[in-house]
Amino acid sequence: MKPVILADENIPWLEHYLGGFATIRKSGGRDIGPAQLRDVDALLVRSVTRVDEQLLRESPVRFVGSATSGVDHIDRRYLQQQKIHFCYAPGSNANSVVEYVLAAIAAVDDKLERLMAGGRVGIIGYGVIGKCLGQRLQDLGIDYCAYDPWLDADKLSHAAPLEAILDCDVITLHAELTREQPWPSFHLLGTDELCALRADALLINASRGAVVDNAALLSLMEQGKFGAQVVLDVWEGEPCISEPLLRRVALASPHIAGYSLDGKILATRMLCESLVGYFQLPALNSDSPVADAAPAALATAVRGAALVRCLLQQRYDISVDDALLREATLGQSPARAAVAFDQLRKTYRERRELFGTRVCGQLTDTRDLQLVKALGCSAGSNGLST
Repeated sequence: MKPVILADENIPWLEHYLGGFATIRKSGGRDIGPAQLRDVDALLVRSVTRVDEQLLRESPVRFVGSATSGVDHIDRRYLQQQKIHFCYAPGSNANSVVEYVLAAIAAVDDKLERLMAGGRVGIIGYGVIGKCLGQRLQDLGIDYCAYDPWLDADKLSHAAPLEAILDCDVITLHAELTREQPWPSFHLLGTDELCALRADALLINASRGAVVDNAALLSLMEQGKFGAQVVLDVWEGEPCISEPLLRRVALASPHIAGYSLDGKILATRMLCESLVGYFQLPALNSDSPVADAAPAALATAVRGAALVRCLLQQRYDISVDDALLREATLGQSPARAAVAFDQLRKTYRERRELFGTRVCGQLTDTRDLQLVKALGCSAGSNGLST
């Protein structure tokens, strides 16, 4: 008998991978409730659905999957107690988030040039995404340090105390949201930590909104006590976000750092592989649901930081998401703004990753060839060689 699956409507290509071997229903992630789960075998969610006893206690659900790398929305202890199988997709969106961070750096003033001239990035949270970012920075020749007190010292490369992280040119957050002691990440950056940032620094949050105390950040900005520039992809209280804070940050987006098409494909595939194994379904469809991304072209001679910026922007222009979020939410009532925030995520455009892209153009300098390779790109034609 086919298992019945209820899935967040923003999880794509389930039909492609599972074919006719499961009954698939879709729902808005924030709309999923107990009434929809009365005859459901498997529940697949993203980060907006809270999965706990309140949702599942009257249901026959025996499999829960989350197409995310974070699990703060999942009561894993309850699932374990009820012997409900759980899987998620750690690392599926790691490269997408890494390229978001690099795009943000490249879009704000001369931050990229400063980093490539000897600046330093501070990474808070050294899980799959933090490690991936650290490796990419290292490949690009950019110095970094990392803070994650939950990890053993031998698993933390370039370790530094939080005070040193806050003194970096760029501080980027990739911590899971937790209130657990002794190192809760909830409001990890409060008033004191925010005041420790340099006036010429750049703060990027692409983890969870509450890792930064949004009220404290706004208060410091309003008082003129915070000079650093800020890029926020995540917000406290999503989808209800602070309009005054939105007006003051350098760049903003609606929690889409990990929303690349390639990351979504990988997350869906990871969940489907686990489903196939658990329910003993026929083998997964191995074909990709999308065609390969188009090559990236270097039409003119660009070098160094300009080359990195050119390639990043060909795949992802962060200013587009910034403009769309402001246009959709500023001046609206809180209720309308919240609906618009979710709608931007639901209808998010197709965004391909730069990693794995073939680059075509005139480029022969050894250092620039190394930068192309560091971004995960391969050599194309028309004079580009390695």
